[in-house]
Amino acid sequence: MHEIFTTRNNPYVDPIMAMWEWQIPVYLFLGGMVAGMMIIAGYFLFSGRHKESNCACFSIPFTSLILLSLGMFALFLDLAHKPYVWRLYTTFQLKSPMSWGAWILILVYPALIANILIRPSQWMINRVPKLSEIAGKIQQHHILIRNIGILNMLFGLMLGAYTGVLLSTLGSRPLWNTSLLWVLFLVSGLSAAAAYVHLVAKNKAESELLAKADNGFLVVELFVFVMMFLGLLSSAKPHIEAANLLLNGAYAPIFWVFVIGMGIVIPLIIQLLAVNHKVKHTPIAPIMVIVGGLILRFVIVSAGQYSHWFNAHFH
Repeated sequence: MHEIFTTRNNPYVDPIMAMWEWQIPVYLFLGGMVAGMMIIAGYFLFSGRHKESNCACFSIPFTSLILLSLGMFALFLDLAHKPYVWRLYTTFQLKSPMSWGAWILILVYPALIANILIRPSQWMINRVPKLSEIAGKIQQHHILIRNIGILNMLFGLMLGAYTGVLLSTLGSRPLWNTSLLWVLFLVSGLSAAAAYVHLVAKNKAESELLAKADNGFLVVELFVFVMMFLGLLSSAKPHIEAANLLLNGAYAPIFWVFVIGMGIVIPLIIQLLAVNHKVKHTPIAPIMVIVGGLILRFVIVSAGQYSHWFNAHFH
């Protein structure tokens, strides 16, 4: 990442123009969504839902592999020295969030592949017949399947938390420098993942379950926002000004309309009515949640670049 941490000194920041750098927000969103999908799929495996022939836990890993690869490609496009990206994997720096993230991203792939091997698609078996034999052996060991579920939940949790820790360690950016940012991104990723599974699940019980779960995630996300803003507003002047960028500043219209309104409140109301059988389930609410989660990353990344200690003292 080379441009994400540049200083925005223009007090007349245009939030639309400032959000043209799409690689990092897209990477953070896709990484968070994949993390949520891994946790959901892992929970289904652990709880025994894999015994259902149409369990979403068998389609989720395929989608996760594609989305994670797209996210890593977006991250690669943002690197200033692309030919040297391999150096991240020749060492491990305990105190470096980037080092942790690089290795977590690599370890996520085996966890997803292990999930896929439990029940490969017919397309895969036709091309690699040996996979059918491997799947049969795995299916005979329910403890192994539970452990694969635990592995997916563990790496999903690490991946989701990392997307927020990556930014929160930067003390020079008051908006990012909060211990709740990783919680926000993790819950938002879970919400987007639950919305996706609710949207595509072939099992009606799973779809209903994920709609209810998403309602819980959306409520928690609102609570995390409240706690995060209370923490910022009770801190130093740079933190207060950082919070105001979203609450009533240049980014407020986008934040309130697209993140809070379209991404949380409206879909929460729709899904509460749907799970209580007042209205039918439709794709509208899940799509709004997913789009709102993407816009959240754009807003946080863009506003965070403008938020810094210099602006607080030299207006």
